[in-house]
Amino acid sequence: LISVDVIKIENNKKKEYLLKYRRHGRKIRRIESEIEEIRSMKLYPSIDNDGMPHGADLNDLSNYAAELTDKEDKLYQEGVEQVKAYKEITYEINQLKDENERDVLFYYYIKGFTWWEIAKEMGYSERQIHRFHGNALKNLQIPKDVSECQ
Repeated sequence: LISVDVIKIENNKKKEYLLKYRRHGRKIRRIESEIEEIRSMKLYPSIDNDGMPHGADLNDLSNYAAELTDKEDKLYQEGVEQVKAYKEITYEINQLKDENERDVLFYYYIKGFTWWEIAKEMGYSERQIHRFHGNALKNLQIPKDVSECQ
């Protein structure tokens, strides 16, 4: 017999794996906000220690450009990682035999729907959606090399 603790550990690993796509989306939104903040700060003149506004000098512009380029590079890399995660996770979800299980995992982990929204979309009670989710986790196979999802 498999202990309840082993099942919980396995299910938590699977949930972490499935949440990888949404975590990348959250990181992308954060980086986009940081880029927006950097750009908006550049619209205003810099303030030196004397408290008086001064025009931007070449050093300010090169620091601005370097910081912006760094953030844009991070944004691109995060986008690449999100696409990889999407392809990998949707492949694993689509291996499930039951369509309801596939739908619940897709709507929850990829689309970010709430349990209520999934129930409404699929025409089932929330309780039934949770049953589908539990069965889907039980039946889902994740890559063996997934030890820790970041």
